[in-house]
Amino acid sequence: MARYTGPKNKLARKIGEDLGLKTNALKVAKRLMILPGQHGARGRRKISDYGKQLKEKQKVKYIYGILEKSLKKQYNEASKNPTATGSALLSLLERRLDNVVYRLGWSPTRTAARQLVNHSHIQVNGKKMNIPSYQVKVDDVVSIKGKSTKSPLLAEVLKESSSSVAWLESKGAVAKVTKLPVREDIGENINEQLIVEYYSK
Repeated sequence: MARYTGPKNKLARKIGEDLGLKTNALKVAKRLMILPGQHGARGRRKISDYGKQLKEKQKVKYIYGILEKSLKKQYNEASKNPTATGSALLSLLERRLDNVVYRLGWSPTRTAARQLVNHSHIQVNGKKMNIPSYQVKVDDVVSIKGKSTKSPLLAEVLKESSSSVAWLESKGAVAKVTKLPVREDIGENINEQLIVEYYSK
């Protein structure tokens, strides 16, 4: 499946914010305000309204590790929702299986969570699920496969894992989706209205 495989720090510098793509926040912060490229050190110019909308859309893509086609598909689905389109879009993105694994603290980044899913370490309702974009539903039980919990890396992660996510209830290597996520459950600095404005043109 297509995905971005380039340098993560470059994306954070492009947006000017730490997007949680790397585990070393101090290393990201050192060059965060310098744009990538030959003339990056010259600083940032004032951007237009369209530029702000585009930047916010790109930011969401980078945070959740998806490409344009996937985001547009999610937006089209969210636009059919009777609630606010922006909030519905973020709720759909939060319900991605790779994001759920990340929110549960089973991986340090969404990229690592995606790898766990791709490599069949994750189960949904007792069945293997290796599709990172799978949308969890209320009462779904997400768990780490029994054999996988014995690997030293995952065993260490489970010792230290902690989740304070309101819509997920977890205990060790098993978690349950207790409700669908709402806008208040998402802590990232995202202005979803700008994304709606971008796509509604």
